[in-house]
Amino acid sequence: MSRIKNAFENKKAFIAFVTGGDPDIETTEALIPQMAEAGADLIEIGIPFSDPIAEGVVIQAADERALKAGTTTDKLFDMVKRVREKVDIPLVFMTYVNPIYTYGTERFTRRCAECGIDGIIVPDVPFEEHEEVRGACEAAGIELISMIAPTSKERIGMIAKEAKGFLYCVSSLGVTGVRSKITTNIKEMVEQVKEVTDIPCAIGFGIATPAQAKEMAAVSDGAIVGSAIVRMIAEHGKDCIKPICDYVKEMKAAVSAV
Repeated sequence: MSRIKNAFENKKAFIAFVTGGDPDIETTEALIPQMAEAGADLIEIGIPFSDPIAEGVVIQAADERALKAGTTTDKLFDMVKRVREKVDIPLVFMTYVNPIYTYGTERFTRRCAECGIDGIIVPDVPFEEHEEVRGACEAAGIELISMIAPTSKERIGMIAKEAKGFLYCVSSLGVTGVRSKITTNIKEMVEQVKEVTDIPCAIGFGIATPAQAKEMAAVSDGAIVGSAIVRMIAEHGKDCIKPICDYVKEMKAAVSAV
């Protein structure tokens, strides 16, 4: 069984996101194993990019901090390789197609596999144009995580049929960021997926509180939290590990209570 599939086995998953290298590589390297220990079932690591079109201001600022701190894709590969010796949970990169193409698609996916990355999420590659990236992922033995949004509608079944790992269900239109209320009919989205496949569905974009996480986990297979964690990193800097781990424990308890 793959590590990603195992993350959802007989439980609701809590998925945490951090921007790699924010505020610096050393802090990210120390934080990931602690988050896993605190209850994160899967961790997404954002590769900082100068034009992160799917991200709101919180993660945009994190990308800027990470880049200013000297974070590079190669440094993240090296960091993940060291972290992989300490954690068994799945680790997934979230990135954009430009850094992948610039690095070289096959070289990028091969390095992912070598350092222990289980999958990648590439928000700006439409399903209809993902063939090259998917082929390179399959060759390297990692999973390309697909995304569906409230606007996907008739495309949901088509995307779900070919989805690998888990399906990232975007809860709201627009970019990432904390939202006071999630109004999308998530249950309906997930039901459309389950009509064609039993792949796990995790909900992201806007989840910040235990109540929201519990609500989303009740109609899906897990909750994804990014901006709320990244905001804590911005607030606490290198001293972010304890407050974030306390938060992860609280959020994991919320999804587990469903």
